[in-house]
Amino acid sequence: MEILSFLSYSLLYVFLFLLLKLLLQARKFQNLPPGPPSLPIIGNLHHLKRPLHRTFRALSDKYGHVISLWFGSRLVVVVSSQTLFQECFTKNDVVLANRPRFLSGKHIFYNYTTLGSSPYGEHWRNLRRITALDVLSTHRLHSFAAIRRDETHRLVRKLAEAQGSESSLSFAEVELTSKFYDMTFNNIMRMISGKRYYGDDCDMADVEEAKQFRAMVSELLKLAGANNKNDFMPVLRLFDFENLEKRLKKISNKTDTFLRGLLEEIRAKKQRANTMLDHLLSLQESQPEYYTDQIIKGLALGMLIAATDSQAVTLEWALSCVLNHPEVFKRARDELETHVGQDHLLEESDLSKLPYLKNIIYETLRLYTPAPLLLPHSSSEECIIGGFKVPGDTIVLINAWSIHRDPKVWSEATSFKPERFEKEGELDKLIAFGLGRRACPGEGLAMRALCLSLGLLIQCFEWKRVGDKEIDMREESGFTLSRLIPLKAMCKARPVINRLGK
Repeated sequence: MEILSFLSYSLLYVFLFLLLKLLLQARKFQNLPPGPPSLPIIGNLHHLKRPLHRTFRALSDKYGHVISLWFGSRLVVVVSSQTLFQECFTKNDVVLANRPRFLSGKHIFYNYTTLGSSPYGEHWRNLRRITALDVLSTHRLHSFAAIRRDETHRLVRKLAEAQGSESSLSFAEVELTSKFYDMTFNNIMRMISGKRYYGDDCDMADVEEAKQFRAMVSELLKLAGANNKNDFMPVLRLFDFENLEKRLKKISNKTDTFLRGLLEEIRAKKQRANTMLDHLLSLQESQPEYYTDQIIKGLALGMLIAATDSQAVTLEWALSCVLNHPEVFKRARDELETHVGQDHLLEESDLSKLPYLKNIIYETLRLYTPAPLLLPHSSSEECIIGGFKVPGDTIVLINAWSIHRDPKVWSEATSFKPERFEKEGELDKLIAFGLGRRACPGEGLAMRALCLSLGLLIQCFEWKRVGDKEIDMREESGFTLSRLIPLKAMCKARPVINRLGK
């Protein structure tokens, strides 16, 4: 009898506990943003059709500018409004300063210890300070100006050589996608370690090493972001669905080997050079507990992943847009002729005199945002977005691609019009680099490199499309907004190109 009584009371307590838990959960998830109906277990994962930014745009058109979705057991809120974006990263900036703990952060980004993956707190603030002072400060960027100049000049020279001996008389077809990637990779790698990986003067072993690293980064970008089912359904991790963890661990081992090799090469040198790793290793000598190898490798990895692909694809989109809009090309050329002329090649010091050139880059970033969903955020506690409750530990995604094409925010929202940024306040609406504490710290570097590269391409060459049709502007599905079809164009060198090397 006593045993039965004990079992009855135990079952009653379990029942009351589960009932209380359900009531608390129901209360927690009251007044959520609207969204499509979800299915048991998988939630709304069946809605994750690529490209995600277009899928989210369609759902937002139906349910509103802030929507909630269930990715398995995780609540995800997607924001597609300029006003609500501002609310997120002003009023709720601290609450949304965390990152979700995805598998990529565990395996690739040194167990969530890099600048992009680290949770908000003392460690992250230290990383941000190192980046601001020791990596991407105005002084450090200026010290690398000669590298950016040299790599861009090498690109110009390579394009001129592609025309052969008749370069001054006729147009030649050139493939640009791989050349832009090679240039940006060399740019960033020379800043980081002083090594060039692509070009006639490079060691073939280094070229092969760089190709392998680039392939790993490309695969990583496909696995990054909020689109891996294993991150939202713990049961899938038990049997490693789609071999996700196995693939991430393989990438992790290879990237760490690559970065460790760079550190060993620099340590073996007798003299320090003007590179990011040299500088950080010098600081390590006086503060070894702070500038650890893992911190240094994490900073280098973040630079390589964030800067290389995004700059290359933006330059590719920018030139594509300019070729499809001859009036934009003409105005940019006229601005260069007026303020730079043909007495010398464009330098970074000239960029302040070329607002229209900058506006071309801004307009490209608006229409072809390199990371259409930016980087995901995670709420550390309950907050309110657009009048709706967002519980703690909710993933918050910003559909920057949709916001940048919102006709309520931008006139002729889908048209390429760089002149729009001549209007006061328009630039404040551009969110390609994010906002608040977790905004991208590389904006200064990106704008310098992109403006210089595009400006020199316009100054040094006549350009036209291959054939009469407009350039195909379809995009490839992935974390980074890449072109579906690699860019090819016709170019012819101008006399000013003879200034190279002078």
